[in-house]
Amino acid sequence: MMSKVGLEAESSLSPEVLGKSKAIIFPGVGAFDNGMKKIRDSGVWELLNELVLDRKIPFLGICLGMQMLFESSEEGKEKGFGWLPGTVRRFDFSDSAKVNKIPHMGWNFVNASKDNPLFESLHDENRFYFVHSFHVECDDAKHSVASTHYGYDFTCCVQKENIFGVQFHPEKSHRFGMAFFRNFSNFLQC
Repeated sequence: MMSKVGLEAESSLSPEVLGKSKAIIFPGVGAFDNGMKKIRDSGVWELLNELVLDRKIPFLGICLGMQMLFESSEEGKEKGFGWLPGTVRRFDFSDSAKVNKIPHMGWNFVNASKDNPLFESLHDENRFYFVHSFHVECDDAKHSVASTHYGYDFTCCVQKENIFGVQFHPEKSHRFGMAFFRNFSNFLQC
């Protein structure tokens, strides 16, 4: 998807590669504890904090990558990055007359803040592909820039300065995902 929108990408947790990056994208496949352990075991925990928090390199977390931005998750016991205040919760339909299937899987509309540049060229066609069983709950509502409805409304996109996270998969979302990545590329420090 990166090459389709004219960006160069390399898959790596190498400190040398990360240190030269204009942006960092964390994909999201797997479980919370396993993902956080891999980051800590890789030896790049401090470097990521420096790059994202101090140098303000644009960071995009996708699905689990978004969930790892927060302090904790009901999915495990490990601590997340803690870059955004809040926690990750499992879908709970116990108060609902209709019980939706978990995982939430398929195409859904994203209700985005009209002035958020991530969704700028999408207009009213914010349709993205989702596959997840957990979602974030932001402690500070200003970090939630888009929501989706699946049994109830939940935050599906967050932003805090140079830190972005999406619960959906833009890389699997065809033209909507390409437009999203083009918009994200506008934040790169060239």
